Amino acid sequence: MAHILIIDDDKDFRIMLQEMLEREGYTVSSASDGNEGINIFNDKPADLIITDIITPEKEGLEAILALHRDYPQLKIFAVSCGGRSHPGNYLITAKHFGAMKTFTKPFNKDELLGAIREVI
Repeated sequence: MAHILIIDDDKDFRIMLQEMLEREGYTVSSASDGNEGINIFNDKPADLIITDIITPEKEGLEAILALHRDYPQLKIFAVSCGGRSHPGNYLITAKHFGAMKTFTKPFNKDELLGAIREVI
């Protein structure tokens, strides 16, 4: 089954998403920020990365830009609940940086799983 890497600084969200994806049969790795996520990806490439936009150290937008530059075919989803700005602003930028799909937290589980099946 496909390998998915989750990058999100919210530990509870990361665990919830990881458990949900594992129940669907996916192999899942997780990281708390962009630097850790890139390091994990370099050690064990994933078929899909789901990254939060706002994380400590290297933010999601920076990680998307770096990963998309080095791996232009990599499938990346971006998620955000906002921060100082409306999440849509960050998610529009994420698409310009290479994210295939974007989701505003909280998102619909079935929509996310459908999007994953569509790209993997």
